[in-house]
Amino acid sequence: MIELKQRTAVINKIHLFNGLKEDQLAGIAVKFEEIVKPANEVIFKRGDKPEGFYIIFKGKVKVTRPNTKEGEQVLIWLVANDYFGEEALVENRTRSATITTLEDTTLLFLTRAHFEELIAQYPKLKPNFLVAIKSHKLARATKFDWLGPKEVIYFVARRHKLRLYQALVMPFLSLLVPIVLFVLGVLSGATTPTALGVLALLFIIGWMIWNTIDWSNDYYIVTNQRVIWLEKVIGLYDSRQEAPLSSILSVGVETDQLGRIMDFGNVIVRTFVGRLEFDYVDHPNQAADMIREYWERIKSITTVSQKDLMKNTILQKLGMPVEKKKEPELPPVVSVDESIAKQPLWWLALKGVFRLRTEDAGKIIYHKHWVVLVQEAWQPLTLTLGMVALQVWRAVYLFNSPTESFFQSGFRPDTISVALPMLSLPIIGWLIWKYVDWKNDIFMLTAEEILDIDRQPFGKEEKRAAQIESILSISYKREGLISYFFNYGTVEITVGGSKFDFQDVADPASVQSDINRRRMVRIASKNENAGKDDRERFATWIAAYHENMDSFKPQPVIVPKDDQKKDGDGKPTGK
Repeated sequence: MIELKQRTAVINKIHLFNGLKEDQLAGIAVKFEEIVKPANEVIFKRGDKPEGFYIIFKGKVKVTRPNTKEGEQVLIWLVANDYFGEEALVENRTRSATITTLEDTTLLFLTRAHFEELIAQYPKLKPNFLVAIKSHKLARATKFDWLGPKEVIYFVARRHKLRLYQALVMPFLSLLVPIVLFVLGVLSGATTPTALGVLALLFIIGWMIWNTIDWSNDYYIVTNQRVIWLEKVIGLYDSRQEAPLSSILSVGVETDQLGRIMDFGNVIVRTFVGRLEFDYVDHPNQAADMIREYWERIKSITTVSQKDLMKNTILQKLGMPVEKKKEPELPPVVSVDESIAKQPLWWLALKGVFRLRTEDAGKIIYHKHWVVLVQEAWQPLTLTLGMVALQVWRAVYLFNSPTESFFQSGFRPDTISVALPMLSLPIIGWLIWKYVDWKNDIFMLTAEEILDIDRQPFGKEEKRAAQIESILSISYKREGLISYFFNYGTVEITVGGSKFDFQDVADPASVQSDINRRRMVRIASKNENAGKDDRERFATWIAAYHENMDSFKPQPVIVPKDDQKKDGDGKPTGK
C-alpha cells in the first residue's frame, strides 16, 4: 500500500502539478487509486475510451501503435515518475496508442471524473498538460535517427510561430511587386510585365516555402540523457549542439513584455561550459519546469545507483545472489553497409586508400574528408593530370605520324616522350606528399580517450589527448553547400577548459554518436568503480558483523549463590 506521503512526493516531482502548494498536492494525492499490474498486461488499447490518468509509481511500460511492416511500432518506453493517458482526456477522444507493462508495475490512477474536477479546480494546470501533449505529438511526428535504441524524448519544441510570421513579413510585402506588374500588363496590354509578374510571384512563393521549412527544421529537445539544439538551413548549414543532463547547472527563463502577453520566451540551460539557449519557446515556464524535472531525475538516479552498488557489494561479501545490473541505454552504433561483400576487390582497394573511418582493436580513427584532400592538393593534381594528358597526346601523335615514331634512328627514344615522365616525377612526389600529409592528420577515439594527432611527413608531430569521461559537451556543424552535399563537417568537443575540433570529418552526426556512446560507457564504468575500495572496506565490516552477530549480543550475568543477597528470612532475593 502506497502511503499518502509517498503519493504526494511523486506528484510533487512531476511538472504537470507545478504551482500547487503542499496541502493542495496532498488533496490531489488522496484521489489517486493504487493499481498493481503484472508484466505483459495491457493497461488499455488503442481506440478505447479514456477512463483516467496514470502515473507510474514503480515499473516500466511501453507505448505502441499498429504498424503494417513490423506489426507493432514502439513509440516510447516509460518508467517510474512518468505519466500517460492525459491526451485523450484533455482532447476528449479515444486512446491513440496501446499501453503494455514490461515488468510488474504499480500505478497511481486518477479517474476521469476526478481529472476533470482537478482541471476545473486548478485551471492554471491546464497549460502544463497542453505543453506536454504538444511536445509528445511533435516527438511522435518527427523521426530522429541519431537517438539511442531506448532514448526517450521528454520534451521537444520549435520556435514560437511569431518567428515564422516575422520571417514571412518581407515575402508578404514583396507581393506588391507582382501585383503592380500584373496591373501594368492589363493596362498596357503588354505580355512582358505579366511574364515578369509571374516570375516574381513564383520567386516569392518559393521564398515563403523556404522560410517555412527553415523555421520547421529547428528543434529544442530534452531526452532522458541529454539536452539538444538542432539547427538546420537546407543546403547551407546543419548543426547539433548537445550537453549531458548531468552537466546542467541551472535552468532559467528570460522574456519581455510581448513574450509575457503571448506566452513565449527564452529558456536558458546553463552547463559547465556555457549555455544552450532555447529562444522563442512557447509556454517557456512550463518548458523550463519539464527540463528541471528530468535534470533532477538524473541526479536522483545517480544517487540510487550508488546505493545499489553498495548493496550489491555487501551481498557479494555475504555470499548472497546479486541482481544482474542492467546495461545503460546507448546511442545507436554506426551501421555497416551490408553491400560491402558484393563490391569488387579493386573498388574496395581504392576505397581503402581514401577510407575516412576505420575501426580496429577498439579504436576508431577518422580522417578528413577526401574533398579536403582535393582542395589542398588541386595544384599538384592538376599538373599531374596535365602531364598525363601531354603524354597521351604525344603517344597519339607519334602513332599517327607518318614521319616520326617513338624510336628514332639507332633505337633512340623520342626526347619529348622521355622528358615528360621525368618532368612528372617531382610533381607526382608533390602530390604524394600532399596525400601523406592528409592521411597523417587523424582523429582517434578509444575506450578511454579522444586524440587529435597532426603529423607532417618527415616533420614534427603534435598530439592532444583528453579523457573521454571529461567531455562536457559535443556539437557538430556543416557549413556551406559543398560540405552539406558531401556530408562532412566539424565536431566540436568541450573538455574542461579546452576544446577539441575534429575538423572536416565525414558524416559528423555519426562521429558525434560514436563519441557520445563511448562517453556513456566510460562514465558508467567510472561510476561503478568510483569509491570501490571504500565500498569493499565497508562491506567487509558489515559482513564481519553479520557473521558474528551473536558475539555482539549482551550476555546474561550469572551471580554465584554465595554472593546472592538474602532477605530477613534468609531467602535469596535474586539480586
